[in-house]
Amino acid sequence: MHTLIVVSHPDTASLTHAIARQVATGIQAASMDATVEIADLAAEGFDPRWTHGDIARFTQAAPATPDVAAEQARLDRADALVLVYPVFWWSFPGLLKGWIDRVFTQGWAYEDDNAGGKIVKKLQRLKVHLVANGGADQGTMDRHGYRSAMTTQIDHGIFDFCGAPVLSSNVLLASDDGYPAAHLHTAEAIGRRIAGDMPSTSR
Repeated sequence: MHTLIVVSHPDTASLTHAIARQVATGIQAASMDATVEIADLAAEGFDPRWTHGDIARFTQAAPATPDVAAEQARLDRADALVLVYPVFWWSFPGLLKGWIDRVFTQGWAYEDDNAGGKIVKKLQRLKVHLVANGGADQGTMDRHGYRSAMTTQIDHGIFDFCGAPVLSSNVLLASDDGYPAAHLHTAEAIGRRIAGDMPSTSR
């Protein structure tokens, strides 16, 4: 089974990248059948800006632009998607949000059924795992409802809208015991659990 890990941070020495690598390590350690691809959006130079080409695709006046089509093909090859990102303003960094905006298009991720007035969810096959890391403490998250707000806008607002089940959603905080080393152990455990969610031979 194949997992696509998408990481959004410009510094490859960051904790975000280290977490992504540990998730990959956990997946591969848990399953001899697993393959993993890490997509580094910053290093690859993905352009998050919504363009006229994106508008044309949204209105179904034109096919997806080549860069978006390439990302959709990469997702089509994946059985699971893992997003690893730092929390910026209680959500994704702009680069990752732009990737979602441009790649999860109408006609590919979902379809407006204008006649029936319903949304056709087209990504039921794609299992999603979210791994965020942030600097706020748990008390701040709880007091202001930031965690539930993130769940509403990301887990439900994006992935449930497209039908992609979010099987795990993790927020790793700087206030957690053992930070930052503990986050790397947690990331590997997340990877092992992801491998366990996919039909494969364990070792």
